[in-house]
Amino acid sequence: MKDILVADCGSTKCAWALLRADGSEERFVTTGVNPAVTDSEVVESLLREGLAGRGGDAGKVFFYGAGCAGEGARRMEEVLAKLFPAAETEVSSDLSGAARALFGDGEGIACILGTGSNSGYYDGRKIVRNVRPMGFILGDEGSGASIGRIVLNQYYKGWLDESTRRDFEREFPTLTYDEVIRRVYREPGANRFLASFAPFAAAHMGDPRLAERVGEGFAAFFRESLAAYPADLPVGFVGSLAKAFEPLLRELLGGRSARFLAAPLEALAAYHRR
Repeated sequence: MKDILVADCGSTKCAWALLRADGSEERFVTTGVNPAVTDSEVVESLLREGLAGRGGDAGKVFFYGAGCAGEGARRMEEVLAKLFPAAETEVSSDLSGAARALFGDGEGIACILGTGSNSGYYDGRKIVRNVRPMGFILGDEGSGASIGRIVLNQYYKGWLDESTRRDFEREFPTLTYDEVIRRVYREPGANRFLASFAPFAAAHMGDPRLAERVGEGFAAFFRESLAAYPADLPVGFVGSLAKAFEPLLRELLGGRSARFLAAPLEALAAYHRR
C-alpha cells in the first residue's frame, strides 16, 4: 500500500490529509485554488509552492475542490498529473466531497453553506441531482454572502438595535458606506467581502429583527434548493456557517434527521483510509 493524499480545497485555503502506508497521518494547509476561474499555470504554481515536496510518494490523490466540475475538473487533473506523475488521481467537486464526508456510501442530501451555498442529491456513489446555486447575485440563498448582505443592509438602513449597532461599529470602526459600495460593486471578491460579516450575524442573533432576516435567508435556501429533493432522505450540512447556525437550521428542519460538519476533511480522510 502506498500513501494516500486527500485534499479539501476552496478558493481561499486548501486543507490536506496525508495518509501514510505505515498508519501515520499528517495534516497541513496551503493556499486555495479554483481551476474554474484561475489559469492552470497559476494553480500549478500555488500548489507546488504550498506542497513543497510533501505527498510526493502518494500512490493515490483524491482532490475535492471548488470549481472542480466539467472543464475545471479536467484542468485540475492535468495539474495533478504534473505534480504527482506516478500517482492515480481523482478530482471531484467540493459538493461530492461534502456528500462523501457526510454519508459515506449511503444516500442523502448534501448541503454546503459557506461563502456560497450549494446542494445535491447523493446516491451513495455520486451526485445525481443538483439545484444550481446561481452565485451570490442570482442565488446562493443561505450563504455567507447572503447573510453578510443582510447585516450591511440592516446597519446602513438603521434597523439594527442599539446594542448591535454599537457592537458593529466597534468591530468595524473604519468601515464606511463608500467603501462598502466600492468593494461590492467595483472590486473583485465581493462575495468573500460580504461573507466576512456573517460571523457578526451569528454572534448577534439576540437582535430580533436581524435574527428574523437571517431566518428568512435560510428559509429561502430550504424553499429554493432543499425542497427540490426527496424529503424522506437524511440531510447534511458542511461549512463553518452551517455549524455556527446549527440551532436555527435544526429548527427550520422541524425534526428531520440532519448531520453537521464544520469541515469535511477528517471524514474524507477516514473514508479513504477505509
